[in-house]
Amino acid sequence: MSAIDWLSQSVSGPGAARSTSAPAKPAEPPITSGGALPVEVASTPLDGFSRDAVGLITPNVSGLPRNLWGNGLTDEISRAIIRDRMESLPALRQLFLTMLLAEADPPADSGGKGRLLQARIDKLLLIGGLEQAAALIDIAGDDTPDLFRRAFDIAILTGREDKACERMQKAPGLAPTLPARVFCLARGGDWDTAALTLTSAETLGDVDKGQTALLSRFLDPDLFEADTVPPPPNPVTPLDWKLYEAIGETIPTGRLPIAFAYAEIGPQAGWKAQIEAAERLTRAGTIAPNVLLGLYTERDPAASGSVWERVRAFQAFDAAMQSQDPARIAAALPAAWTRMQEAELEVPFAVLYGPALAALDLPPDAAPLAFRIGLLSPQFEQIARSHTPTDETERFLAGLALGQIEGLRPPDAMGRAIAPAFLDPVLSDEAQMLIGGMRLGEALLLSIEDIQRGVEGNPNGVTRGLSLLRKVRLENVARRTALELMILERRG
Repeated sequence: MSAIDWLSQSVSGPGAARSTSAPAKPAEPPITSGGALPVEVASTPLDGFSRDAVGLITPNVSGLPRNLWGNGLTDEISRAIIRDRMESLPALRQLFLTMLLAEADPPADSGGKGRLLQARIDKLLLIGGLEQAAALIDIAGDDTPDLFRRAFDIAILTGREDKACERMQKAPGLAPTLPARVFCLARGGDWDTAALTLTSAETLGDVDKGQTALLSRFLDPDLFEADTVPPPPNPVTPLDWKLYEAIGETIPTGRLPIAFAYAEIGPQAGWKAQIEAAERLTRAGTIAPNVLLGLYTERDPAASGSVWERVRAFQAFDAAMQSQDPARIAAALPAAWTRMQEAELEVPFAVLYGPALAALDLPPDAAPLAFRIGLLSPQFEQIARSHTPTDETERFLAGLALGQIEGLRPPDAMGRAIAPAFLDPVLSDEAQMLIGGMRLGEALLLSIEDIQRGVEGNPNGVTRGLSLLRKVRLENVARRTALELMILERRG
Protein backbone atom coordinates (compact mmCIF):
# COMPACT_ATOMS: atom_id res chain seq x y z
CA MET A 1 0.00 0.00 0.00
CA SER A 2 3.03 2.27 -0.09
CA ALA A 3 2.44 5.56 -1.89
CA ILE A 4 6.17 6.22 -2.22
CA ASP A 5 7.77 5.49 -5.59
CA TRP A 6 11.15 7.06 -4.80
CA LEU A 7 12.49 4.71 -2.13
CA SER A 8 15.97 3.36 -2.82
CA GLN A 9 16.35 -0.28 -3.77
CA SER A 10 18.65 -0.73 -0.80
CA VAL A 11 17.60 -4.27 0.08
CA SER A 12 16.06 -7.13 -1.85
CA GLY A 13 13.26 -9.36 -0.74
CA PRO A 14 9.48 -9.61 -1.14
CA GLY A 15 8.78 -6.42 0.83
CA ALA A 16 11.40 -4.38 -0.95
CA ALA A 17 10.47 -5.55 -4.41
CA ARG A 18 6.88 -4.70 -3.85
CA SER A 19 7.55 -1.18 -2.58
CA THR A 20 9.92 -0.08 -5.33
CA SER A 21 7.35 -0.37 -8.07
CA ALA A 22 4.80 2.27 -8.88
CA PRO A 23 2.24 2.88 -6.14
CA ALA A 24 -0.03 -0.12 -5.89
CA LYS A 25 -3.76 0.23 -6.06
CA PRO A 26 -5.43 -0.48 -2.72
CA ALA A 27 -6.27 -4.14 -2.37
CA GLU A 28 -9.95 -4.89 -2.79
CA PRO A 29 -11.70 -7.66 -0.86
CA PRO A 30 -12.08 -10.89 -2.84
CA ILE A 31 -15.44 -11.78 -4.28
CA THR A 32 -16.81 -14.78 -2.39
CA SER A 33 -19.49 -17.27 -3.34
CA GLY A 34 -21.27 -17.14 0.00
CA GLY A 35 -20.65 -20.83 0.66
CA ALA A 36 -20.95 -22.65 3.96
CA LEU A 37 -17.24 -22.56 4.86
CA PRO A 38 -16.47 -20.44 7.92
CA VAL A 39 -15.08 -16.98 7.21
CA GLU A 40 -11.54 -16.09 8.24
CA VAL A 41 -11.54 -14.25 11.54
CA ALA A 42 -9.07 -11.41 12.11
CA SER A 43 -7.10 -11.79 15.30
CA THR A 44 -4.48 -9.82 17.21
CA PRO A 45 -2.24 -11.21 19.95
CA LEU A 46 -3.40 -10.04 23.38
CA ASP A 47 0.14 -9.99 24.74
CA GLY A 48 3.49 -8.96 23.32
CA PHE A 49 4.83 -6.17 21.19
CA SER A 50 2.79 -4.72 18.31
CA ARG A 51 4.55 -2.41 15.88
CA ASP A 52 1.27 -0.71 15.05
CA ALA A 53 1.03 0.57 18.64
CA VAL A 54 4.40 2.34 18.48
CA GLY A 55 4.30 6.09 19.03
CA LEU A 56 6.31 9.05 20.24
CA ILE A 57 3.54 10.92 22.07
CA THR A 58 1.64 9.42 24.99
CA PRO A 59 -2.15 9.86 25.25
CA ASN A 60 -1.89 12.27 28.18
CA VAL A 61 0.31 14.55 26.04
CA SER A 62 -1.41 14.13 22.66
CA GLY A 63 -4.92 14.54 24.04
CA LEU A 64 -5.95 11.56 21.91
CA PRO A 65 -7.31 8.35 23.47
CA ARG A 66 -5.34 5.12 23.37
CA ASN A 67 -8.18 3.49 21.38
CA LEU A 68 -7.84 6.15 18.65
CA TRP A 69 -8.27 3.62 15.83
CA GLY A 70 -10.76 1.43 17.71
CA ASN A 71 -12.76 -0.89 15.50
CA GLY A 72 -11.38 0.46 12.23
CA LEU A 73 -9.82 -1.83 9.65
CA THR A 74 -6.08 -1.51 9.05
CA ASP A 75 -6.26 -1.16 5.27
CA GLU A 76 -9.03 1.46 5.40
CA ILE A 77 -7.19 3.48 8.04
CA SER A 78 -3.95 3.24 6.07
CA ARG A 79 -5.60 4.50 2.89
CA ALA A 80 -7.16 7.39 4.82
CA ILE A 81 -3.78 8.30 6.32
CA ILE A 82 -1.97 8.28 2.97
CA ARG A 83 -4.44 10.67 1.31
CA ASP A 84 -2.96 14.11 0.56
CA ARG A 85 -3.46 16.76 3.24
CA MET A 86 -0.53 19.05 2.45
CA GLU A 87 -2.87 22.00 1.78
CA SER A 88 -4.53 21.82 5.19
CA LEU A 89 -4.36 24.72 7.63
CA PRO A 90 -1.37 24.71 10.01
CA ALA A 91 -3.48 23.74 13.03
CA LEU A 92 -4.92 20.77 11.15
CA ARG A 93 -1.50 19.71 9.86
CA GLN A 94 -0.31 19.74 13.47
CA LEU A 95 -3.28 17.60 14.54
CA PHE A 96 -2.57 15.16 11.72
CA LEU A 97 1.12 14.98 12.66
CA THR A 98 0.13 14.29 16.27
CA MET A 99 -2.11 11.44 15.11
CA LEU A 100 0.75 9.93 13.13
CA LEU A 101 3.03 10.06 16.17
CA ALA A 102 0.54 9.10 18.88
CA GLU A 103 0.78 5.95 20.93
CA ALA A 104 -2.44 4.07 20.23
CA ASP A 105 -3.75 0.53 20.39
CA PRO A 106 -3.52 -1.24 17.02
CA PRO A 107 -6.71 -1.84 15.01
CA ALA A 108 -8.50 -5.07 15.82
CA ASP A 109 -7.39 -6.75 12.59
CA SER A 110 -3.75 -5.64 12.66
CA GLY A 111 -2.43 -9.12 13.44
CA GLY A 112 0.82 -7.59 14.68
CA LYS A 113 2.08 -7.14 11.11
CA GLY A 114 2.93 -3.45 11.34
CA ARG A 115 1.02 -2.37 8.24
CA LEU A 116 -0.45 0.69 9.95
CA LEU A 117 2.98 1.66 11.28
CA GLN A 118 4.40 1.49 7.76
CA ALA A 119 1.55 3.67 6.46
CA ARG A 120 2.27 6.23 9.21
CA ILE A 121 5.99 6.19 8.41
CA ASP A 122 5.30 6.55 4.69
CA LYS A 123 3.06 9.54 5.33
CA LEU A 124 5.75 11.12 7.50
CA LEU A 125 8.20 10.69 4.63
CA LEU A 126 5.70 12.21 2.21
CA ILE A 127 5.25 15.34 4.38
CA GLY A 128 8.94 15.70 5.25
CA GLY A 129 8.83 14.30 8.80
CA LEU A 130 12.11 12.39 8.50
CA GLU A 131 13.28 12.82 12.09
CA GLN A 132 9.91 11.68 13.39
CA ALA A 133 9.84 8.69 11.02
CA ALA A 134 13.35 7.73 12.10
CA ALA A 135 12.31 7.83 15.75
CA LEU A 136 9.35 5.52 15.08
CA ILE A 137 11.62 3.06 13.26
CA ASP A 138 14.12 3.19 16.12
CA ILE A 139 11.41 2.10 18.55
CA ALA A 140 9.87 -0.51 16.24
CA GLY A 141 13.18 -1.89 14.95
CA ASP A 142 14.47 -1.95 11.37
CA ASP A 143 14.85 -5.71 11.11
CA THR A 144 12.43 -6.10 8.20
CA PRO A 145 13.29 -5.20 4.58
CA ASP A 146 10.46 -2.65 4.34
CA LEU A 147 11.42 -0.76 7.49
CA PHE A 148 15.15 -0.94 6.78
CA ARG A 149 14.67 0.52 3.30
CA ARG A 150 12.96 3.50 4.87
CA ALA A 151 15.60 3.80 7.59
CA PHE A 152 18.32 3.64 4.92
CA ASP A 153 16.81 6.47 2.89
CA ILE A 154 16.18 8.61 5.97
CA ALA A 155 19.82 8.13 6.96
CA ILE A 156 21.01 9.26 3.51
CA LEU A 157 18.84 12.39 3.50
CA THR A 158 19.77 13.34 7.07
CA GLY A 159 23.53 12.80 6.61
CA ARG A 160 23.73 9.56 8.60
CA GLU A 161 24.51 7.18 5.75
CA ASP A 162 27.60 5.73 7.45
CA LYS A 163 25.45 4.52 10.33
CA ALA A 164 23.00 2.93 7.88
CA CYS A 165 25.83 1.19 6.05
CA GLU A 166 27.20 -0.19 9.31
CA ARG A 167 23.74 -1.52 10.14
CA MET A 168 23.51 -3.15 6.72
CA GLN A 169 26.86 -4.89 7.17
CA LYS A 170 25.79 -6.28 10.55
CA ALA A 171 22.52 -7.67 9.19
CA PRO A 172 23.24 -9.85 6.14
CA GLY A 173 19.64 -11.06 6.21
CA LEU A 174 18.60 -7.66 4.86
CA ALA A 175 20.20 -8.67 1.51
CA PRO A 176 21.55 -5.35 0.22
CA THR A 177 21.07 -4.72 -3.47
CA LEU A 178 24.09 -4.01 -5.64
CA PRO A 179 23.90 -0.18 -5.74
CA ALA A 180 23.53 -0.04 -1.97
CA ARG A 181 26.34 -2.55 -1.45
CA VAL A 182 28.72 -0.66 -3.75
CA PHE A 183 27.84 2.63 -2.08
CA CYS A 184 28.37 1.26 1.44
CA LEU A 185 31.63 -0.48 0.55
CA ALA A 186 32.97 2.80 -0.82
CA ARG A 187 31.73 4.77 2.20
CA GLY A 188 33.57 2.26 4.37
CA GLY A 189 36.81 2.84 2.45
CA ASP A 190 36.84 -0.50 0.62
CA TRP A 191 37.01 1.02 -2.86
CA ASP A 192 38.66 -2.00 -4.52
CA THR A 193 35.92 -4.40 -3.42
CA ALA A 194 33.28 -1.89 -4.44
CA ALA A 195 34.81 -1.62 -7.94
CA LEU A 196 35.13 -5.40 -8.28
CA THR A 197 31.52 -5.88 -7.17
CA LEU A 198 30.31 -3.39 -9.78
CA THR A 199 32.44 -4.89 -12.56
CA SER A 200 31.18 -8.39 -11.81
CA ALA A 201 27.58 -7.26 -11.75
CA GLU A 202 28.01 -5.39 -15.03
CA THR A 203 29.49 -8.50 -16.67
CA LEU A 204 26.59 -10.60 -15.45
CA GLY A 205 24.03 -8.01 -16.56
CA ASP A 206 22.74 -7.53 -13.01
CA VAL A 207 22.69 -3.73 -13.18
CA ASP A 208 21.38 -1.40 -15.90
CA LYS A 209 23.62 0.89 -17.93
CA GLY A 210 22.48 4.11 -16.29
CA GLN A 211 23.15 2.83 -12.78
CA THR A 212 26.49 1.36 -13.89
CA ALA A 213 27.58 4.71 -15.37
CA LEU A 214 26.59 6.60 -12.22
CA LEU A 215 28.26 4.15 -9.83
CA SER A 216 31.41 4.00 -11.98
CA ARG A 217 31.73 7.77 -11.90
CA PHE A 218 31.09 7.74 -8.15
CA LEU A 219 33.94 5.24 -7.62
CA ASP A 220 36.43 7.00 -9.92
CA PRO A 221 35.26 10.49 -10.99
CA ASP A 222 38.64 11.39 -12.55
CA LEU A 223 38.41 8.50 -15.00
CA PHE A 224 35.12 9.82 -16.41
CA GLU A 225 35.84 13.55 -16.19
CA ALA A 226 35.51 14.06 -19.94
CA ASP A 227 32.31 12.02 -20.27
CA THR A 228 28.79 13.41 -20.12
CA VAL A 229 27.15 12.93 -16.74
CA PRO A 230 24.26 10.46 -17.06
CA PRO A 231 20.86 12.15 -16.67
CA PRO A 232 19.07 11.63 -13.34
CA PRO A 233 16.52 8.82 -13.30
CA ASN A 234 12.82 9.41 -12.78
CA PRO A 235 11.98 9.17 -9.97
CA VAL A 236 15.18 10.15 -8.19
CA THR A 237 15.83 8.03 -5.10
CA PRO A 238 17.75 9.28 -2.05
CA LEU A 239 20.65 7.01 -3.04
CA ASP A 240 20.64 8.53 -6.55
CA TRP A 241 20.64 12.00 -5.02
CA LYS A 242 23.58 11.17 -2.78
CA LEU A 243 25.57 9.67 -5.67
CA TYR A 244 25.03 12.76 -7.84
CA GLU A 245 26.06 14.97 -4.93
CA ALA A 246 29.21 12.89 -4.47
CA ILE A 247 30.28 13.43 -8.08
CA GLY A 248 29.69 17.18 -7.85
CA GLU A 249 26.41 17.25 -9.77
CA THR A 250 23.95 17.96 -6.96
CA ILE A 251 20.31 17.76 -8.01
CA PRO A 252 18.34 20.75 -6.61
CA THR A 253 15.71 19.55 -4.16
CA GLY A 254 13.15 22.26 -4.93
CA ARG A 255 11.34 20.09 -7.47
CA LEU A 256 11.87 16.81 -5.64
CA PRO A 257 9.54 15.44 -2.93
CA ILE A 258 9.70 17.44 0.27
CA ALA A 259 11.63 14.68 2.10
CA PHE A 260 14.68 15.57 -0.01
CA ALA A 261 14.66 19.09 1.48
CA TYR A 262 16.24 17.62 4.59
CA ALA A 263 19.39 16.96 2.59
CA GLU A 264 19.87 20.71 2.10
CA ILE A 265 19.21 22.24 5.51
CA GLY A 266 22.70 21.38 6.73
CA PRO A 267 25.87 23.46 6.35
CA GLN A 268 27.04 21.42 3.34
CA ALA A 269 24.44 23.22 1.18
CA GLY A 270 24.51 26.85 0.08
CA TRP A 271 22.70 29.43 2.20
CA LYS A 272 19.91 29.97 -0.33
CA ALA A 273 19.32 26.21 -0.67
CA GLN A 274 19.27 25.89 3.11
CA ILE A 275 16.68 28.65 3.45
CA GLU A 276 14.41 27.28 0.72
CA ALA A 277 14.61 23.77 2.19
CA ALA A 278 13.88 25.03 5.70
CA GLU A 279 10.91 27.06 4.42
CA ARG A 280 9.38 23.94 2.84
CA LEU A 281 9.82 21.89 6.01
CA THR A 282 8.65 24.68 8.31
CA ARG A 283 5.57 25.22 6.17
CA ALA A 284 4.81 21.50 6.47
CA GLY A 285 5.16 21.75 10.24
CA THR A 286 7.88 19.11 10.51
CA ILE A 287 10.72 21.29 11.84
CA ALA A 288 10.67 24.01 14.50
CA PRO A 289 10.37 27.68 13.43
CA ASN A 290 13.61 28.42 15.29
CA VAL A 291 15.54 26.60 12.54
CA LEU A 292 14.24 29.10 10.01
CA LEU A 293 14.91 32.00 12.39
CA GLY A 294 18.55 30.94 12.62
CA LEU A 295 18.94 30.69 8.85
CA TYR A 296 17.15 33.98 8.10
CA THR A 297 19.45 35.88 10.47
CA GLU A 298 22.70 34.01 9.74
CA ARG A 299 24.29 36.67 7.52
CA ASP A 300 23.50 39.64 5.28
CA PRO A 301 21.92 38.79 1.92
CA ALA A 302 24.18 39.68 -0.99
CA ALA A 303 21.66 39.32 -3.80
CA SER A 304 18.09 40.25 -4.74
CA GLY A 305 15.03 38.16 -5.49
CA SER A 306 12.07 36.69 -3.64
CA VAL A 307 14.05 34.70 -1.07
CA TRP A 308 16.47 37.53 -0.38
CA GLU A 309 13.70 40.12 -0.10
CA ARG A 310 12.07 37.86 2.47
CA VAL A 311 15.36 37.60 4.36
CA ARG A 312 15.85 41.38 4.30
CA ALA A 313 12.34 42.07 5.55
CA PHE A 314 12.67 39.44 8.28
CA GLN A 315 16.05 40.75 9.42
CA ALA A 316 14.77 44.32 9.53
CA PHE A 317 11.83 43.26 11.66
CA ASP A 318 13.94 41.07 13.94
CA ALA A 319 16.32 43.98 14.53
CA ALA A 320 13.35 46.24 15.27
CA MET A 321 12.00 43.74 17.81
CA GLN A 322 15.37 43.61 19.54
CA SER A 323 15.39 47.39 19.75
CA GLN A 324 11.96 47.37 21.48
CA ASP A 325 11.18 50.65 19.71
CA PRO A 326 7.40 50.62 18.96
CA ALA A 327 7.72 53.07 16.07
CA ARG A 328 10.51 51.07 14.45
CA ILE A 329 8.60 47.82 14.95
CA ALA A 330 5.43 49.31 13.46
CA ALA A 331 7.39 50.47 10.42
CA ALA A 332 9.04 47.08 9.80
CA LEU A 333 6.04 44.83 10.53
CA PRO A 334 3.94 45.26 7.34
CA ALA A 335 6.78 44.32 4.97
CA ALA A 336 7.82 41.32 7.07
CA TRP A 337 4.22 40.10 7.31
CA THR A 338 3.67 40.47 3.56
CA ARG A 339 6.79 38.39 2.86
CA MET A 340 5.63 35.72 5.31
CA GLN A 341 2.23 35.63 3.63
CA GLU A 342 3.87 35.09 0.25
CA ALA A 343 5.62 31.98 1.60
CA GLU A 344 2.63 30.86 3.75
CA LEU A 345 4.81 31.08 6.84
CA GLU A 346 2.48 33.28 8.89
CA VAL A 347 1.96 30.80 11.74
CA PRO A 348 5.68 30.06 12.27
CA PHE A 349 6.23 33.85 12.28
CA ALA A 350 3.47 34.19 14.87
CA VAL A 351 5.01 31.44 17.01
CA LEU A 352 8.29 33.36 17.01
CA TYR A 353 6.96 36.88 17.57
CA GLY A 354 3.22 36.83 18.31
CA PRO A 355 3.24 37.03 22.13
CA ALA A 356 6.00 39.66 22.20
CA LEU A 357 4.18 41.76 19.60
CA ALA A 358 0.90 41.56 21.49
CA ALA A 359 2.58 42.82 24.66
CA LEU A 360 3.78 46.04 23.00
CA ASP A 361 1.94 49.35 22.91
CA LEU A 362 2.09 49.84 19.15
CA PRO A 363 0.71 52.78 17.13
CA PRO A 364 -2.93 52.45 16.00
CA ASP A 365 -1.96 51.62 12.42
CA ALA A 366 0.06 48.54 13.52
CA ALA A 367 -1.90 47.32 16.55
CA PRO A 368 -4.68 45.46 14.62
CA LEU A 369 -2.14 43.42 12.65
CA ALA A 370 -0.14 42.67 15.81
CA PHE A 371 -3.34 41.44 17.48
CA ARG A 372 -4.10 39.07 14.61
CA ILE A 373 -0.54 37.75 14.58
CA GLY A 374 -0.79 37.13 18.31
CA LEU A 375 -4.00 35.13 17.78
CA LEU A 376 -2.09 32.79 15.45
CA SER A 377 0.36 31.93 18.22
CA PRO A 378 -0.03 29.20 20.86
CA GLN A 379 -0.86 31.94 23.43
CA PHE A 380 -3.97 33.04 21.52
CA GLU A 381 -6.30 32.73 24.51
CA GLN A 382 -4.20 34.87 26.86
CA ILE A 383 -3.75 37.47 24.11
CA ALA A 384 -7.50 37.63 23.49
CA ARG A 385 -8.19 38.12 27.23
CA SER A 386 -5.76 40.99 27.52
CA HIS A 387 -6.88 42.83 24.37
CA THR A 388 -9.62 45.42 24.10
CA PRO A 389 -11.38 44.93 20.73
CA THR A 390 -11.77 48.01 18.60
CA ASP A 391 -14.36 46.79 16.09
CA GLU A 392 -16.81 44.01 15.23
CA THR A 393 -14.19 41.81 13.59
CA GLU A 394 -11.84 41.98 16.57
CA ARG A 395 -14.70 41.16 18.93
CA PHE A 396 -15.54 38.06 16.89
CA LEU A 397 -11.89 36.97 16.71
CA ALA A 398 -11.48 37.40 20.46
CA GLY A 399 -14.69 35.43 21.00
CA LEU A 400 -13.38 32.56 18.88
CA ALA A 401 -10.11 32.54 20.81
CA LEU A 402 -12.08 32.23 24.06
CA GLY A 403 -14.72 29.88 22.64
CA GLN A 404 -17.46 32.40 23.47
CA ILE A 405 -19.23 33.96 20.48
CA GLU A 406 -22.78 34.19 21.85
CA GLY A 407 -24.24 37.54 20.85
CA LEU A 408 -21.38 38.32 18.47
CA ARG A 409 -22.01 39.02 14.81
CA PRO A 410 -19.83 37.15 12.26
CA PRO A 411 -18.08 39.76 10.08
CA ASP A 412 -18.06 37.76 6.83
CA ALA A 413 -19.09 34.52 5.09
CA MET A 414 -16.32 32.49 6.72
CA GLY A 415 -17.41 33.72 10.13
CA ARG A 416 -20.98 32.65 9.34
CA ALA A 417 -19.72 29.15 8.47
CA ILE A 418 -17.71 28.95 11.69
CA ALA A 419 -20.36 30.30 14.09
CA PRO A 420 -22.77 27.31 14.15
CA ALA A 421 -19.94 25.00 15.24
CA PHE A 422 -19.39 27.18 18.33
CA LEU A 423 -23.05 27.91 19.05
CA ASP A 424 -24.70 24.54 18.41
CA PRO A 425 -22.30 21.91 17.00
CA VAL A 426 -24.02 19.05 15.19
CA LEU A 427 -22.30 15.96 13.82
CA SER A 428 -22.84 14.87 10.21
CA ASP A 429 -24.31 11.42 9.59
CA GLU A 430 -20.92 10.08 8.51
CA ALA A 431 -19.19 11.47 11.58
CA GLN A 432 -21.87 9.99 13.84
CA MET A 433 -21.41 6.60 12.19
CA LEU A 434 -17.64 6.65 12.67
CA ILE A 435 -17.73 7.83 16.28
CA GLY A 436 -20.57 5.45 17.13
CA GLY A 437 -18.52 2.65 15.59
CA MET A 438 -15.50 3.44 17.80
CA ARG A 439 -13.49 4.82 14.88
CA LEU A 440 -12.44 8.21 16.26
CA GLY A 441 -9.21 8.40 14.27
CA GLU A 442 -11.03 8.09 10.97
CA ALA A 443 -13.59 10.66 12.15
CA LEU A 444 -10.79 13.14 12.83
CA LEU A 445 -9.30 12.54 9.39
CA LEU A 446 -12.77 13.21 7.97
CA SER A 447 -12.99 16.51 9.87
CA ILE A 448 -9.65 17.66 8.41
CA GLU A 449 -10.90 16.89 4.90
CA ASP A 450 -14.26 18.58 5.54
CA ILE A 451 -12.59 21.80 6.68
CA GLN A 452 -10.25 21.76 3.71
CA ARG A 453 -13.24 21.45 1.39
CA GLY A 454 -14.68 24.44 3.21
CA VAL A 455 -11.53 26.44 2.54
CA GLU A 456 -11.89 25.53 -1.12
CA GLY A 457 -15.41 26.93 -1.30
CA ASN A 458 -17.85 24.64 0.55
CA PRO A 459 -18.73 26.46 3.80
CA ASN A 460 -20.74 23.51 5.10
CA GLY A 461 -17.48 21.58 5.35
CA VAL A 462 -16.12 24.16 7.79
CA THR A 463 -19.21 23.84 9.98
CA ARG A 464 -19.12 20.03 9.95
CA GLY A 465 -15.40 19.74 10.58
CA LEU A 466 -15.26 22.25 13.42
CA SER A 467 -18.37 20.75 15.00
CA LEU A 468 -16.72 17.34 15.11
CA LEU A 469 -13.54 18.72 16.70
CA ARG A 470 -15.57 20.41 19.42
CA LYS A 471 -17.81 17.38 19.99
CA VAL A 472 -14.78 15.18 20.69
CA ARG A 473 -13.33 17.85 23.00
CA LEU A 474 -10.43 18.97 20.83
CA GLU A 475 -11.35 22.52 21.75
CA ASN A 476 -7.88 23.98 21.38
CA VAL A 477 -7.56 22.60 17.86
CA ALA A 478 -11.03 23.86 16.94
CA ARG A 479 -10.29 27.40 18.13
CA ARG A 480 -6.88 27.57 16.46
CA THR A 481 -8.40 26.29 13.22
CA ALA A 482 -11.24 28.82 13.36
CA LEU A 483 -8.79 31.67 13.92
CA GLU A 484 -6.64 30.54 11.00
CA LEU A 485 -9.72 30.34 8.79
CA MET A 486 -10.53 33.95 9.66
CA ILE A 487 -7.01 35.42 9.53
CA LEU A 488 -5.04 33.53 6.91
CA GLU A 489 -5.57 34.05 3.20
CA ARG A 490 -6.36 30.44 2.30
CA ARG A 491 -9.85 30.75 0.88
CA GLY A 492 -10.77 29.11 -2.39
